Amino acid sequence: MMAQYLEIKSQYADALLFYRMGDFYELFFDDAVAASEALDIALTKRGKHDGADIPMCGVPVHSAEGYLLTLIRKGFRVAVCEQMESPAEAKKRGSKSVVKRDVVRLVTPGTLTEETLLEARRHNYLAALAHVRDDWALAWTDISTGAFHVLPITLARVGPELACLAPAEILISENPHDGLHTIFEDLGIEPTELGKSSFDSTSALTRLNAQFGVASLDAFGQFSRPEVSAMGALVDYLDLTQKGKLPLLRPPQQEKLHSAMQIDAATRRNLEITHSLQGGRAGSLLSVVDRTVTAGGARLLERRLSTPSCDLDNIHRRQDGITWFREMPEIAQKVRDALKRVPDVDRALSRLGLDRGEPRDMTAIRSALEQSIAISALLAEAPPPEIVADAMHALTGHDELRGLLDDALVAEPPLLARDGGFIAAGYDTDLDEARKLRDEGRGVIAGLQKTYSEQTGVASLKIKHNNVLGYFIETTATHAEKMMAPPLNETFIHRQTTANQIRFTTVELSELERRIMNAGSEALEIEKRLYSSLSRAILDKQADMAALAQALAEFDVCSALADLATDLDWCRPTVDASRAFDVTSGRHPVVEKALRAQGGSSFVANDCQLTADDDGASIALLTGPNMAGKSTYLRQNALIALLAQTGSYVPAESAHVGLVSQIFSRVGASDDLARGRSTFMVEMVETAAILNQADDRALVILDEIGRGTATYDGLSIAWATLEHLQSVNKVRALFATHYHELTALASKLDGVRNATVAVREWEGDVIFLHEVHEGAADRSYGVQVAQLAGLPPAVITRARSVLDALEKGERENTSPKALIDDLPLFSAIANAPAPTKPGAESKIEAQIKELHPDEMTPMEALQALYHLKSLLQDTKT
Repeated sequence: MMAQYLEIKSQYADALLFYRMGDFYELFFDDAVAASEALDIALTKRGKHDGADIPMCGVPVHSAEGYLLTLIRKGFRVAVCEQMESPAEAKKRGSKSVVKRDVVRLVTPGTLTEETLLEARRHNYLAALAHVRDDWALAWTDISTGAFHVLPITLARVGPELACLAPAEILISENPHDGLHTIFEDLGIEPTELGKSSFDSTSALTRLNAQFGVASLDAFGQFSRPEVSAMGALVDYLDLTQKGKLPLLRPPQQEKLHSAMQIDAATRRNLEITHSLQGGRAGSLLSVVDRTVTAGGARLLERRLSTPSCDLDNIHRRQDGITWFREMPEIAQKVRDALKRVPDVDRALSRLGLDRGEPRDMTAIRSALEQSIAISALLAEAPPPEIVADAMHALTGHDELRGLLDDALVAEPPLLARDGGFIAAGYDTDLDEARKLRDEGRGVIAGLQKTYSEQTGVASLKIKHNNVLGYFIETTATHAEKMMAPPLNETFIHRQTTANQIRFTTVELSELERRIMNAGSEALEIEKRLYSSLSRAILDKQADMAALAQALAEFDVCSALADLATDLDWCRPTVDASRAFDVTSGRHPVVEKALRAQGGSSFVANDCQLTADDDGASIALLTGPNMAGKSTYLRQNALIALLAQTGSYVPAESAHVGLVSQIFSRVGASDDLARGRSTFMVEMVETAAILNQADDRALVILDEIGRGTATYDGLSIAWATLEHLQSVNKVRALFATHYHELTALASKLDGVRNATVAVREWEGDVIFLHEVHEGAADRSYGVQVAQLAGLPPAVITRARSVLDALEKGERENTSPKALIDDLPLFSAIANAPAPTKPGAESKIEAQIKELHPDEMTPMEALQALYHLKSLLQDTKT
């Protein structure tokens, strides 16, 4: 057995080998050590190899999926090795023959299909990156849904596109291009390297033609060599990992490079589109806008948020769908109620295609077909817009399959096909008879006994059973002559005579006995055969079922966004080919939701006008103190543009968005210790990417460019960056800064204007109004914000005196060195009042505690008040 294990393991050296032994998957040697630590299970030993104990651990087959998920999430790959025959079959080759085993599947992060291993509301992409000379292509698939896409790209676009996809696994050719290492490090991706033969475009073309059953891929599009190479590598890897059971991939969908808004990895992080900065879904834009009720709808919405469209027709079609559902609230609610009963059709179909399905996957298809009829009737109640009408075609024409599944399947099938009991009674005569024998064997025997008794005229005739003879017919010896004479002896075959009884059998009874003994297994075999037949019937309609799933997801997204817009009072934006950006009373959707949840103040809405001339820039230079809401204002306008181009309504009273080709965000930064980058260096790298890549349709939001270095260095960098954005990139931009010197550029550069976040001072404290209006801030209020943060009073006092001196020196053109020499060191601390010990009681507090208002006359109360005031005066002096 160990020789067999070692031979199989040698073929999968980079994976943990789940070696099937009865009801357990066992792991040995280093695999066992690694798995026991990762899974927190006991490490034991079994036998010896080269004189040393063999480490071993194992997991039960029936609960293996949970362990697989843990291992995959911790970065392992798992080769699942099954028994290909029973021990009884192995013994036929010799008493010491080892059961044949082989790997039936290689489980990797990008090839998961099991419901328990996947997030229902997210895609699980497997991607492949290929290049031929200087041309690149990215292909990706989700084998749990069958989605298959390919995109021609440039090397510069690899990072942003991978950030958008967030694939679970990325395939590249061995000895990859040098530029990829940095990209993968930035994204935190560990690629899977394949041999160059997997990416060979000629071999790839043959594989793809065979996969889709065509002589040429021309029917799906004109694909370049890098595109064919990337797609072929995906199919080759799936063939390797699925051991020849290829998933149901849809025909490849060729994407266009500029059909979607470009959003790089840094911008995605800063805007928190699908994940918050803390790494989870909570606090992200997706968490706020996702009101979908189906898994397919949730995946479609996430995909659209990740890749906002640049196709005006597409955007307007989606808007029309949302508007229609919003204007038909009763229909929308009934559709959403029906959608709640729709299972995940895509993933059920995929599991059936990979022969990993179960009866509940079939009932999922049936439920979707049933609900599609109801939804189709609801949508037909009013003339639907184009996007809804087009999708409605996929809802009908499935009566034959729906009828088949309805007749064949019980209402609530068991989880596993091997348990049987999922085929409905009355569907198959042989199955019904086998079940009757299995469940009602005694009744069948009693009926046959009655028939024989009537046939022979022997009322005492009995059918009995023992472990030696099995079933037999027994009469008393007095009837022996009659039973053994013609014509009865032609039916009844003598088997045994005892002192008082005589026993017989019949051909019919022997056959019935065999069938009763095998009825249970026979019923299961019939159900397996029927399961295969039903599975084929479903897979024959694969394209129709995929279209149905897509249509249901479309209805879900449209109705969910309509519900969101109605509930939160969002508006339908005007999206066109201009370079306008005009938002009235815009809001940040995530912050607004957080404020509502806290029961605090309402969100302060603000306008934003960044409409640019055809050949110029439009830049708002935003000044104001920290904590005033500048970063929120920057982000909310970027999110409004993003939502508008997904086809959604937006959080504003009105919005006019000219197509945005790119969104760039540099809002906040942190150091990158692993790569030796300071915070300032990270900021400069992100700024360089913006200045080198932004075109005149880009929307750029920049916050605090130039901080983290010397004041004049930072100011000069911010100054030059602003000029470049205005004169070279010609973008629409929001540029937040604390360098008030930059506000002078508004009067010198066309398309640049000043805006500020309003604040008020009251008795030394700063009050944030969160209102953005024209003009420039006169100061940054940094000391006041520091006071709010809780800096010690002595530090605040000292900071005020230093600030006053520096501002006075600036007005009088005094050098900073002279100011430093003139400032008495530690003067603020020396003159600061001694901090009161925690818990110490003042004289006034002690006096107040001695007062008893209920026992005082008005005159006594007045005298006490004068006394307290005198104590307060003494304290001040």
